[in-house]
Amino acid sequence: MAEVLFYERPVPLNRTAHKDLRIKGLQNLKFAHNVHSVPLTCSEFPVTARDIPILFAGNDMASAGPMALLGLRQNENLFVDMKGQWAPGVYIPAFVRRYPFVLAEKPVGTEGDDFTVFLDEAYEGFNDKEGERLFKEDGTETEILTNAVNFLGEFQQHVARTKQLMEDLRKHDLLEPRNIRLERNGNVLNLNGLFVVSEEKLRKIDAETAHRFLNDGTMGWIFAHLLSLANIDRVGQRLAEREEAEAANATKN
Repeated sequence: MAEVLFYERPVPLNRTAHKDLRIKGLQNLKFAHNVHSVPLTCSEFPVTARDIPILFAGNDMASAGPMALLGLRQNENLFVDMKGQWAPGVYIPAFVRRYPFVLAEKPVGTEGDDFTVFLDEAYEGFNDKEGERLFKEDGTETEILTNAVNFLGEFQQHVARTKQLMEDLRKHDLLEPRNIRLERNGNVLNLNGLFVVSEEKLRKIDAETAHRFLNDGTMGWIFAHLLSLANIDRVGQRLAEREEAEAANATKN
């Protein structure tokens, strides 16, 4: 389930069970080391497009959603080094930054809000002695927890707007399949199940739709996506550098 990617032991945040829990800030992003893509919201497209390819991925066009392409091999994020440090100056998707908290849907029939806050008990920064408390002595949220929950809420709003974007792209038949094929040292890398916006189809949309796309931000997000595709070659260059480092280490050993 994409919503809980990274989370080894997600449990609902509980004022009683977690009343003494403290959190230390993220020292590294090793938890994201083994993902070659993460979901992306449309509001993130402009800043992501500077360095990372934005594509739409899914089993089919009906289920496709936007994602940031972080690697070209399975279980490899080329933007995180072996120490868990993200590439300097490169945008970190909100999907990654919300860790170790996450909003997850409650089971159908559960009372209260549709979503509840979960945390990953496996996160090494959680303890009962060091760091910032999540709850005050009176059981109310501390500022650090309030900020985290607010961030989750904003993220969920962007997810809802992204779903609307996908509905528009499908309604106007703007998506087309795109396979990425790269030859590396005699090996062929094929990435399938990807979609991009068709520039040809985009040019043919009616004036009313084009006007709405301009006014509600959709056109800007589409252009950011299209411009970002040039970064596929840059990700390929990152892979080449990673392979060279691996070969050098193999020689030393």
